[in-house]
Amino acid sequence: MRALVAEATKLTRNREGVEVTSTAQVITEPDLDCPAESLLTLPSGRITKALSVANHTAPGLPVPQSTEVMCE
Repeated sequence: MRALVAEATKLTRNREGVEVTSTAQVITEPDLDCPAESLLTLPSGRITKALSVANHTAPGLPVPQSTEVMCE
């Protein structure tokens, strides 16, 4: 699967709403089936866990739909 991966530290909220530190953000195709707690292997080879998953739509805007996964 193709994805945009940014390995950068950011504050985010996990699925329980608790503020946590994310070390990677993955943006990929819409409707990705990646529940929180799923394991992902990043292009660097690092294995990480999904903290939160958000589906983004932009009706009427010139940007694509996508799924954003914030990782440990």
